[in-house]
Amino acid sequence: MTTREWVIVNPAGSRRVVVTKELPGARWLQLLTAADCRVEIAQGEDILTAEEIRAACGEHIDAVIGQLTESWSAEALGALKAAGALIYSQFAVGYDNVDVAAATRLGLPVGNTPGVLTETTAEMAVALTFAAARRLAEGERMMRAGAYHGWLPTMLLGSLLYRGTLGIVGAGRIGAAYGRMLVEGHKMDLVYYDVRVNAELEHYVADYAAFLVAHGEAPVTCRRAEALEELLRACDVVSIHAALTAGTHHLMGAPELAAMKDEAVLVNASRGPLIDEAALVAHCRAHPRFRAGLDVYESEPAMAPGLAALDNVVLVPHLGSATTWTREGMATLAAANAAAILQGWPVWPAAAGLADVAPFLDDPEPPHAAPSIVNAVELGLPRLAAQPQAKEDQS
Repeated sequence: MTTREWVIVNPAGSRRVVVTKELPGARWLQLLTAADCRVEIAQGEDILTAEEIRAACGEHIDAVIGQLTESWSAEALGALKAAGALIYSQFAVGYDNVDVAAATRLGLPVGNTPGVLTETTAEMAVALTFAAARRLAEGERMMRAGAYHGWLPTMLLGSLLYRGTLGIVGAGRIGAAYGRMLVEGHKMDLVYYDVRVNAELEHYVADYAAFLVAHGEAPVTCRRAEALEELLRACDVVSIHAALTAGTHHLMGAPELAAMKDEAVLVNASRGPLIDEAALVAHCRAHPRFRAGLDVYESEPAMAPGLAALDNVVLVPHLGSATTWTREGMATLAAANAAAILQGWPVWPAAAGLADVAPFLDDPEPPHAAPSIVNAVELGLPRLAAQPQAKEDQS
């Protein structure tokens, strides 16, 4: 196949599935072997090149489970389709590395893994928020270097976030979850910027505000900003949760950074290219009390020159979804997408009440459906029919 080492599971399987990275857990492999798949898993930590992927596909393949670190261009997807593949399934909820339009033209379903990353990624954004605001990375470096010689009244003074103003750029599932965590936990007022009104989030914060008033505390507020600059000028913390598109590339550049407060905190646990990293380096150098927490990078895994030398930036290596439960759940959903399409099953969900992916993760007999196909509508794929309620459920 290639000079890379591969592990083969269920070698007698009639369907051939290539997996471009070792995945956590066991359930995902059980789903594929139950679908009579021969599963070929690439070993090693480095990213497969386009040539390696083409060689791995060979003359015949039924499905690929790939990674967001790989480029699935029209050419790569065309080669996949030419080898007989019925689906490309991504081990991620985002798919900006996949030419979905080209896949749709080829009649190739593209799977992803929503529903298991929301709270986990929101928690990482919260962790970065406090690590940056309270200068935890600087403190840890001080301790490890043996430079702590005793408590001082002015040592590593950070920012108090309690009752501050929180800004969310992109109020989808993860952004809204992050917002609720800080509004509830630290009674921050919330400003969000999104192309859509998030009425559910606004109602939630209003209900929490009423709860606070009922207990003798000041309420919190939630409002949608009409413009990004309006949010940036108002907020003590700005966390980015927007999808990466041509229109959001470098959403945060020099003018946007300049609009923020001098002691603001900027967090990005979404996609690296949403921030102009060179502009961020320059801004952090010029504003030492400005702080940032980053989980993703513009040219990942590389960082912009000078970024690593900044004390006022917290850097972690793309850990947003890195909990055991979430990563195993992602593997399960990615495999379930592939197994379902290979067996001719419909797509989940068909109607309200079938949107939760928990049955794929927990049920001994998961639904006979693909959890999430991003171009299912465009391809006209059938949907799983809603099951009638049992009499005891109706009562």
